[in-house]
Amino acid sequence: MSDLLPFLRAWVADPRRVAAISPSGPALTELMTREVNPENGPVLELGPGTGVFTRGLLARGLDQRELTLIEAGQDFAQTLANRFPQARVVCMDATRLGKANLYPEQNLGTVISGLPLLSMNPRQVMGVLDGSFRYLRHGGCFYQFTYSPRCPVHASILSRLGLKAARVGHTMRNVPPSGVYRFSRLKDDETWFG
Repeated sequence: MSDLLPFLRAWVADPRRVAAISPSGPALTELMTREVNPENGPVLELGPGTGVFTRGLLARGLDQRELTLIEAGQDFAQTLANRFPQARVVCMDATRLGKANLYPEQNLGTVISGLPLLSMNPRQVMGVLDGSFRYLRHGGCFYQFTYSPRCPVHASILSRLGLKAARVGHTMRNVPPSGVYRFSRLKDDETWFG
């Protein structure tokens, strides 16, 4: 409940950037982090807000030092730095990831995204995904939740970037109900939606 007021304030200030009026619930957190374990590190989290998924990652056994948290909101970034002092917190726009030099190329294991991709234009979505996959090693995955019943990334963007999407699951026990998708690189004989 202590996170609700700052989250609501941020949503009122910029609803397209925050895209939700409250933090994600436990059921969505479990769904977003269920496939992640310490072997999948390091982890890049995009749009962590108040750190709901961050806490879920720590509960899965990841070390704070294995986490990089990208948050565009100054207040949220400060809150994250206070809550997770050993994690790397970077206050920046995630659409510019590819120019940030956050990791050696293809060293990252997992991306967890709380970004409102459906509120972004195709160029911004491309920036987020292309930047993330520059860092992800072979076999690394990008996880995204959505309130939509469909994949939050258009097929043309997946095709252009050589990515595939797979639905991890859906939960009705979140406000609003949410689905989670896993994005990964296509193998030579695969199609964009697996």
